[in-house]
Amino acid sequence: MEQKLCYMAEEHLGKTLDACTNQEIYGLLLQIIKEEAKKKESMQGKRKLYYISAEFLIGKLLSNNLINLKLYDEVKTVLEKYGKNLSEIEEVEMEPSLGNGGLGRLAACFLDSIATLGLNGDGIGLNYHYGLFQQKFENHLQKEVPNPWLSEQSWLTKTDVTYPISFGNLTVQSRMYDIDVTGYENRTNKLHLFDIETIDESIVEDGIHFNKEDIEHNLTLFLYPDDSDEQGRLLRIYQQYFMVSNGARLILDECVARGSNLHDLHEYAAIQINDTHPTMVIPELIRLLTEKGIDMDEAIEIVTKTCAYTNHTILSEALEKWPIHYLKKVVPQLVPIIEILDDKVRRKFEDSSVYIIDKSDVVHMAHIDIHYGYSVNGVAALHTEILKNNELNNFYRIYPEKFNNKTNGITFRRWLMHCNHALTDFITDKIGDGFKKDASELEKLLAYKEDETVLSDLLKIKTECKKALVSYLKQTQGIELWENGIFDIQIKRLHEYKRQQMNALYVIYKYLEIKSGKIPTTPINVIFGAKAAPAYTIAKDIIHLILCLQELIQKDPEVHPYLNVVMVENYNVTLAEKLIPACDLSEQISLASKEASGTGNMKFMLNGAVTLGTMDGANVEIADLVGRENIYIFGESSQEVIDHYNKGDYHPNWYYENDEEVRKLIDFIVSEPMLAIGQEENLRRLHHELIHKDWFMTLLDLKDYMKKKEEAYADYENRMEWAKKMLTNIAKAGFFSSDRTIAQYNEEIWKLS
Repeated sequence: MEQKLCYMAEEHLGKTLDACTNQEIYGLLLQIIKEEAKKKESMQGKRKLYYISAEFLIGKLLSNNLINLKLYDEVKTVLEKYGKNLSEIEEVEMEPSLGNGGLGRLAACFLDSIATLGLNGDGIGLNYHYGLFQQKFENHLQKEVPNPWLSEQSWLTKTDVTYPISFGNLTVQSRMYDIDVTGYENRTNKLHLFDIETIDESIVEDGIHFNKEDIEHNLTLFLYPDDSDEQGRLLRIYQQYFMVSNGARLILDECVARGSNLHDLHEYAAIQINDTHPTMVIPELIRLLTEKGIDMDEAIEIVTKTCAYTNHTILSEALEKWPIHYLKKVVPQLVPIIEILDDKVRRKFEDSSVYIIDKSDVVHMAHIDIHYGYSVNGVAALHTEILKNNELNNFYRIYPEKFNNKTNGITFRRWLMHCNHALTDFITDKIGDGFKKDASELEKLLAYKEDETVLSDLLKIKTECKKALVSYLKQTQGIELWENGIFDIQIKRLHEYKRQQMNALYVIYKYLEIKSGKIPTTPINVIFGAKAAPAYTIAKDIIHLILCLQELIQKDPEVHPYLNVVMVENYNVTLAEKLIPACDLSEQISLASKEASGTGNMKFMLNGAVTLGTMDGANVEIADLVGRENIYIFGESSQEVIDHYNKGDYHPNWYYENDEEVRKLIDFIVSEPMLAIGQEENLRRLHHELIHKDWFMTLLDLKDYMKKKEEAYADYENRMEWAKKMLTNIAKAGFFSSDRTIAQYNEEIWKLS
C-alpha cells in the first residue's frame, strides 16, 4: 500500500506523499478503493434482489470502505509514517445528501449487509443534488438552505445506462450513476442512482424555494420537496415515477441479459419496496410487460410473485395516498392499470376499506403493495403485531400468509468499528474479533460483568468518547459541553410522536429545580439533534423552544454550571458517529404504538448507552434482551394508547388544569424570560398546541418520564453498577445486527440462490 500511494502521488500529482494535501490524499484513496472494490464484483446468483428506496442515507464512505476492504489499518499506518492523519482526511469528504432519517439509514445498513453476506443485490434510488436541506439556526429558528455534496472527487461513477422516461406532459432522458457497496470481506454490489442531465441548480432561490413546475430542471434537486401545495405533491409523484420507471427498465434488461424470458421474472428478480414511495413500480412493471406482449392477467401474476413490501410506519398520514387526478396528470399511462388492479380487488372483496381507489377517488399506495406483492413485513415485533391486529387488520384477515416480521438491524462495521475504535479494540481484546462477522459473539462479554478492572476500562473509554465529542463540537459548532457530565442525547427526525417536546419540558423542570437550590450531583448535558420538515410548523416551533432554552440556560450563572442544553446544527450521519459513542442515556421516548422500530436505539445500545424509553418499536425487544434492570421504561403501553385513540378520552387540558406542576412547566414556555429570547408567535402556538391538542399525548406520560429520568440520573452516580448496565447492553446488542435481519429477509422472502 505504501508503494502504491507513493507511486500515485508522484504519477498523478507530481508530489511526494508527505507533500500532498488532505484533499489530494482523499482523491488518491478514492481511486484505490474503487479499484479494489471492482475486484470483488460478482455476477454470481441467478435470482437478484433489487432494493428500491427513496432514501439511502449512506454517510461518508472513505473509512467504511477501507474497513470493509480490510485496508483501514494498513492505510492508517502508511499515512502516519508520512505525517498524515486519516481522521483529518475523513473530514475532507462531503456527506452524500441522499437520505433523511431512519428509513434511509436502514436502507444503507441493509445494502452493506447484503454485500457482506455475499448476496446478489443492488439498491435503486435517486441522485438528489441537494438532499433534504442543510439546517441553519437563525434567531433560534430553523432555516433551510441547499445541501450540495456533488463534486469532482465523488464516489459516483457515471454509467452508459440511460432511459427515456415519459410523463403526461414531457419526456426526460435519465442517466444512471453507481456507487460501490463494499461488503465486509466479501463481494461488491451497487447502489444505482438515477438522475437527469438537464437539472439546473441555479433555479433555487431564497433558501430552498424553486419553481416546482419546471420538472426538466428540478426533478432530482431535493429529497421530499415541500408538499404543502399541489405543485409540491405533483413533484413528488414525478420523482417517484422517475425512480421506479428507471428501476423497472433496468430490472427487466438485467433479467433478460441473465436468461429470463420475462414469464419467469420472479426466478430472476426479487423486488423489495421500501415503504410506499416506490409503489408505482408495480403498475409500471405490469405496463412494461404488457408492452412486450404479455397478457395483462399474466403480467399481474408475474409482478405479484416478484414484489415484496416493507411497511415502516403506523402513522396513517405516512401511508401515501394520491388523488387519481394527480396521477392522470403526471402518469396517465398508469391510471388504466391501477383501475384494473382496483377492479380485481372489488370483484373479489366486499370490504371497501381494502379497495385501492376509495370513494373520494384517492389511490392508496400501500393497498397496491399488499394486494399485488407476495410479502408484507413490519420492522419490529410490536410493530408487526399492531399492523396485523389494528392498522392493517382488514388485510391480515385476507392474506395472513403474506404478513411477517423482520426486526430492523444496524451494521456493526460503521456503528462500532468505524465510529468507536477504542471500544472495538477493547471488545476484540476481551473476546477476539469473531463478533465483527457474527455479532451474537458479543454475548461473551457477559463473562466480565463482575470484573471491576474491565468495567473501569469501559468507563474510561466512554470518558474518552465524551472528550472527543466535546472537542469536535467546540471546534465545528462553537458548542460547549461539560466533559465530566452526564450525556443525555435525543437525536432523530423532529416529529411530535417522537416527543422532543416532552424532553424539553423536562429541561424546564430541571432548570426550575436548580433555580430553587436543588443541585444535581453530576452536571447534565441534554443534547438534541433533529431536522423538522420545512412545512411542519409545530415541529419547527419545538426546535425554537429548545434553542430558546439553550440560550436561557447558558446565560444563567446559577444554572449553567449544572445543566447544559444544546441542539446541534444540521444533524447527520457524521454527527451521529460522534454523538452516539459519547452517550450515557439514550432517549427513545416516542408515544407507545407510534414508532415502527427505531434504529438509533440499537446504535446507542451497541456503544454502551442505557435506554430511557417507552415500550415502543424495538425498545420492546431491547427490554426483553437486557432485562428491566438495564433499561429505563416508562409510560402507558401501546394497547392503552390505542384504546385512548379509539375512545377519544385523552384530553390534555385536563392535565393542564388539574396538575399544578404540569401547568407550571407548560406556562414557562410563554413566561417573560422565554418571550424575551424567543418569537412570541412560535412559543404561544406551541403552548396552545400542548394544552388543546397534543395529538401524541405528551402530557399523558410526562410525570412518569420525569420520575424515571431522575431515577436514571441517580443510578448513574454508582459508576460500577452503571458500567454493568453498559456492558450488558453492548453484550446483548448482537441481535440487532443488520446481517441477522438480511439473513432472515433472504431466507423467508427473497430466497436468493
